[in-house]
Amino acid sequence: MGRGRPGAPRPAAVSDPRPGAAAPSRGGPAGCLCAGGARTRGARLGRERGSAAPAGTALPSPGSPLGAAWPCRPSPVGPGASRSVVSVGSASPRPCVTAVSLSRQVQDTGGSSVVSKCSAAARGYIQDRFLRLLVGRRRRRRRAPLVHRGYYIRARAIDHCVQDFLLKTQSHPRTQIVSLGTGFDSLYFRLKDIGLLHHTVVYEVDFPNVVCQKATLIKRMKELSALVGDIGGEGLGVITFSGGDYKLLGVDLSELSELERALEEAGLDNEIPTLFIAEVVLTYMENSRSDALIQWAAEHFSQACFLLYEQMHPEDPFGRVMQQHFSQLNSALYSLARYPDCEAQQRRFFEKGWTECSVMDMNEFFTCCTPEDEQQRVQALEPFDEYEEWHLKCSHYFVLTASKGMEPSWTPLLSNMTVPHRDGPVRMAGSITAAVCAMQSEISGLRRYGHDSVLIKPNVILTTGGFGEEDGQHCRMRNFHVLIKHGGYWKAGCVKKENPDKRWDERLYHTVSCLSNSLALVVGGRTSPSSAGLGMLWLKFPETCNASDPDDITVELVSLQPGAEPASLRWRHSTTEVIFKGEKYLFLYGGRSAVEPVLGDWYFLHTEELSCTVIPVEGPVPESRHSHSACSWKGGVLIAGGLGAAEQPLGSVFFLRELEHGFQWQTVETQPPLIPRYSHTAHVHDGKLLLVGGVWFHSSSVPGITVLDLMTGLCLDYTINVEHLEWPLMLHNHSSVFLPNEKELLLIGGGGNCFSFGTHLNPEPVSLSVSNILTSH
Repeated sequence: MGRGRPGAPRPAAVSDPRPGAAAPSRGGPAGCLCAGGARTRGARLGRERGSAAPAGTALPSPGSPLGAAWPCRPSPVGPGASRSVVSVGSASPRPCVTAVSLSRQVQDTGGSSVVSKCSAAARGYIQDRFLRLLVGRRRRRRRAPLVHRGYYIRARAIDHCVQDFLLKTQSHPRTQIVSLGTGFDSLYFRLKDIGLLHHTVVYEVDFPNVVCQKATLIKRMKELSALVGDIGGEGLGVITFSGGDYKLLGVDLSELSELERALEEAGLDNEIPTLFIAEVVLTYMENSRSDALIQWAAEHFSQACFLLYEQMHPEDPFGRVMQQHFSQLNSALYSLARYPDCEAQQRRFFEKGWTECSVMDMNEFFTCCTPEDEQQRVQALEPFDEYEEWHLKCSHYFVLTASKGMEPSWTPLLSNMTVPHRDGPVRMAGSITAAVCAMQSEISGLRRYGHDSVLIKPNVILTTGGFGEEDGQHCRMRNFHVLIKHGGYWKAGCVKKENPDKRWDERLYHTVSCLSNSLALVVGGRTSPSSAGLGMLWLKFPETCNASDPDDITVELVSLQPGAEPASLRWRHSTTEVIFKGEKYLFLYGGRSAVEPVLGDWYFLHTEELSCTVIPVEGPVPESRHSHSACSWKGGVLIAGGLGAAEQPLGSVFFLRELEHGFQWQTVETQPPLIPRYSHTAHVHDGKLLLVGGVWFHSSSVPGITVLDLMTGLCLDYTINVEHLEWPLMLHNHSSVFLPNEKELLLIGGGGNCFSFGTHLNPEPVSLSVSNILTSH
């Protein structure tokens, strides 16, 4: 039963997430014979730590509407959303799963987990020379950067807490660690290698088949067996392997009496400091059994500590995709319904007899418990451009430490750090109901993210680029698509290219600026995050065309070689129309490049000549950022949010105001302060700035719509009511278009790779009527 959660391997190219999770490596070491096998219940617990599907397991098609997979009504999106937990069980009966097949799935997921850890170690994320020895005969695979980061933060949190326990108890003559569901983890060998186990015995507990495989590996590998030293008592009952300070026990965790008997037989002492470790284990046990284990540890050990790492927040869009993934693996996450967040988990431990308890999500841990130089080291290890997915993954996992009888108290999450301020629920000013757009034709090609959408005519929306679904495949999008509103309905279609041989470069995170009814400018974007940014491109449309039929829309691609081309070699930037002395310019700001992870520079591009023009700018310079929003207003531009140099969301709002001799940066004060966010969209109407969706670290909710009154600074948050949608609405990496006459927001695309749980793409455009919040604000 592997403690690690296997990541979803993707193609070797690091450019974009690819759908699905390949089947984990199968099989363990040969020649491993164990008496008896794991029970069905035990086997079910074993599959828990894996997230990649065992061979032959059907996963939902990434990016599909997932209609059958979401039988329950979705929860609201935005601050103040309902906290009800959504069940995402299958709508149809599952085939019978035998104990034998479950046992195989146990071994597969444990093996796949150690392969993922080994991949992270090979790229320098974690320092662990023992993982490669515990991979055994499994095929080594390179995992994606997102999976590497996910395993890094998990390993960092566990090591941080374990080493703190050993440091705080070093004055005791004896201590012990009990690792529950340890799988092929290398914790013992790493601690022994660096000399931290002088007076500590480590007990590892897992299913008989798994510990037998691990024992065989240890005996076969001299580097491992040398650390264990003299071996005695192997094969005696549940004690599969035994050294002086290392015991490997084969037992079903859900059978508490058996677990207690096995640990007692192995020599566990309930009167000395004891640390229990459970990484993504208890959540797969029935709550009554996991609660009993937590209470047993508190009651039977006089000096006890507990370290827990698990999932949370099942009710928001990412959480629903996460739940659906485990549902497809036939593995329910039992604890999520009863303990959906940090506060509930903390109450759980207090109620079960623990006197001290601290908990934080992994965004908090990375920010508060990881030194700044270590953060920078990890962020620079390999090309990375999946910030949204990284932060969402971290907001859906927590680390918890609890203790009782420890003197002084064991609080590794609160030592040597600034205590994070965990905000309460976002105050909700109201809600806005989301509805699927009324369509007259089948939607094609709008399931994507990292794209851009722009009004090229009052009733025509052009969508370009991004990563999504095209011709039944997930890829960087080659075709352009339009939405045309006619007679109260939207028609969708693919744009014909006048010069089909002209290369579009299939870019992501670019911008499109409509300069006239027949001309739009594409600026920047990327293919791979390790490649240089792309340049500029004209999109020319016929001035006269039938704007009621998508089939009549054509586009001509025209390359540019202006002097401003180097300025455009970036992505996740903004281009916004500004006016200076009656002349129109495009204000190109921020973003990132293959060389610089964040940019803070800007350029003024004359819209007719597309040359860079030097215009004086004064005032306090905004912090460098990308994935921000930018809107034209009063001849200048409003910049809001974004992701800063430390990969932290920003909450600042700036106005670049036109002056007689140039422009001036001005800070826009908000009350209450704007919650930091990025990967949102924005629009200005009648003196009000609307921020739509995005990603923030406020893990109790997800962003909906924020309305900022630019005259008074009043900032109000609204939740998005998604009860009429049959699928999770992910509002990051999306595009939005504001229709001023209807006071309507059209949300197009959005979503991304949900860690190793599969890719989710919003399947249909969504309409939001914002007339009420604009008039009542």
